[in-house]
Amino acid sequence: MSHEFEIGNVQVGSGKLFLIAGPCVIESEAHARAMADAIQRIASDLGIPYIFKASYDKANRTSVKSFRGPGLEEGCKILRRLAQATGLPVLTDVHDAHDCERVAEDVDVLQIPAFLCRQTDLLVAAAKTGRAVNVKKGQFVAPWDMEHAVAKIRTAQSSARVFLTERGASFGYNNLVVDMRSLAIMRKYAPVVFDGTHSVQTPSSSGGVSGGQPEFIPVLARAAVGAGIDGIFLEVHDDPANAKSDGANALDLKHLRPLLEKLLAIHAAAK
Repeated sequence: MSHEFEIGNVQVGSGKLFLIAGPCVIESEAHARAMADAIQRIASDLGIPYIFKASYDKANRTSVKSFRGPGLEEGCKILRRLAQATGLPVLTDVHDAHDCERVAEDVDVLQIPAFLCRQTDLLVAAAKTGRAVNVKKGQFVAPWDMEHAVAKIRTAQSSARVFLTERGASFGYNNLVVDMRSLAIMRKYAPVVFDGTHSVQTPSSSGGVSGGQPEFIPVLARAAVGAGIDGIFLEVHDDPANAKSDGANALDLKHLRPLLEKLLAIHAAAK
């Protein structure tokens, strides 16, 4: 069974590496647009197909005091205007089954957060919109068990465009590790993306917020591309120290081009 499909002008599962990147959360419309433009220029220069990502609501923040984003209505409007202005496909998180139909009006990919990857109603609602669905593998889920998430989506929508994202597995408290075997295992069920930024997160480790080890993003991303993946997911920010969400594990924009150059070279060699 072929898992190849299109999201706008991006081919998924075709053998060509694609990029999902953007800030963790929509901090403002101006910032989201600036990040999309900067990343799009780099992606275009390097010939890597690109999907913009940002969340309208971060419902899984550690602390009740943490910034969550502009919310459903305003966030979707911002994403729609960004897509219209740039021509980019856009991806955002959905946390509630009731939001899926509304979000699907304005975005190309509905992303199921890792903590919610077993929520049947959410998976089914996302599938029924007809939009592509990215399911992030839960930190608590074995890679072979992601077959069930894919089955829920394809049962709800037989022609569903679904892919899976590896983002590390819990290793004791406040720490994640990546088992590269999971990439090959999950590719049996759907195309696979590697999240190089959440995989270096140290969850809830910094006094009510998550920490991170961004110096290891290139290490893990290179290994994942060498192991064989379809896409790379990176949360990218132009000022990680002052990002409103996940700055501790974000990739600084200035490092994006050299990292992608290395990943594309590894991908070409691996093929």
